[in-house]
Amino acid sequence: MKVKNTDNINNSLRYLQQKKAVFDENKKDKFIIEGLGGKKKLNGKIAVAGAKNAALPALSASILFRNGFCVSNIPNIKDIDSMNILLEKLGAIVKKQAEKKYHIVTDEIKSVALDIEISKKMRGSIILTGVLLARFGKVSFPHPGGCIIGARPIDAFLNSFQKMGAKVQNRNGKYVVSVGKNKKLKGAKIFFNKITVTGTETLMLAGILAKGRTVIENAALEPEIKHLADFLNSCGAKIRGAGTSTIEIIGGNLLSAGNRAYKIPPDRIEAGSFLILGALSADNLEITDCDPKHMRALINILKDSGVPIIEEKNKIIIKDNGKIKNKHLKCIDIKTHEYPGFPTDLQSLMAIYLTQISGESLLFETIFEGRLNYTDDLINMGANIIMIDTHRIMIKGPTQLKGRELIGNDLRAEFAFFIATIVAKGKSVINNVRYIDRGYERIEERLSGIGVNIQRIKG
Repeated sequence: MKVKNTDNINNSLRYLQQKKAVFDENKKDKFIIEGLGGKKKLNGKIAVAGAKNAALPALSASILFRNGFCVSNIPNIKDIDSMNILLEKLGAIVKKQAEKKYHIVTDEIKSVALDIEISKKMRGSIILTGVLLARFGKVSFPHPGGCIIGARPIDAFLNSFQKMGAKVQNRNGKYVVSVGKNKKLKGAKIFFNKITVTGTETLMLAGILAKGRTVIENAALEPEIKHLADFLNSCGAKIRGAGTSTIEIIGGNLLSAGNRAYKIPPDRIEAGSFLILGALSADNLEITDCDPKHMRALINILKDSGVPIIEEKNKIIIKDNGKIKNKHLKCIDIKTHEYPGFPTDLQSLMAIYLTQISGESLLFETIFEGRLNYTDDLINMGANIIMIDTHRIMIKGPTQLKGRELIGNDLRAEFAFFIATIVAKGKSVINNVRYIDRGYERIEERLSGIGVNIQRIKG
């Protein structure tokens, strides 16, 4: 059903206010990109970094270990820096042992209050709440922040903590959650009304030190969850069903890693980002250090559309793509869905793809109501997009995009702007680089390596 005009106007005003606030905060660094004018000229290899969405839960899990443990293949991004600072402010010892490898010891933690400023800017900080509550019986934190992509309530977290025997209070804008003196969290049956990845991770980790049996129903299925659970089980945890919709955890004692180091799996969202870029702008591109099995929805859609993709064990190859004109690629519709469906984190990037192929495509964002706000910027670049409502847009292509000055309002939309400006004709400027730095490691260096004309200008 179509949203009322007044709702659309109010949403647009809120978005403009949010963008202004974000821009005011980050006026310094910017990227300048010279577009390819629709030509497929990129070539070479680009490696995928470790997954941000696996690294943050892994670092949080350090609180469950006695004598510390090592995490390797950590991406070099701002969110990792922020998580490490959060841990250090609690009293943890975080040591960088080698490039992308950290050793974390949490035995001397003295505080259970998450830093307010960092937590307000970082949604992933909430994963720390469950482990702190499970180990120390108390945690305090502000409402977590992050990207501007719509409402992201934390009721599911708070209600679950209450089911596990905790008391939740709101004091001066902070949540204070506690289980009382000399008490522990109790195992409980938890059903998520809406699938939540961070909720699943937070409660799975909390259940490891809870008393008794915790069952999470309608759990997220993301492969990063099972990957972490398997490692935790090797260290003494008792988790069953990770990677399915029902996870069971039998609580016990602190974990011990011994000589084990947890290696972060490849970032399937980053791999997907490079794959969409390659589909539009590369002749021959090899995306290495990734797992194609975890990207089935995207790969199948692009193949069905006509993109020449070869899958190997740890790489994806786009071969002789320059021979294929975009106008000959097949029209497709996109509907986001929780894993293993099409990722919401890639829908803004696919919107760029849809502007370049022939026909009308419907893009349906089913998860976040604020995640289509980037469309005004694409229209200003020349895209033919009709906003149906806050969840659906109709895109007609192909259209020639033109370079513009842009401001990202969330991590994935900002990378979508990177793709749009690479495809476009002329020069573009992308401001507000804090979002891209939060999730993509050394992005200008890596894109330059495959032929993108990109420059970071320091403020």
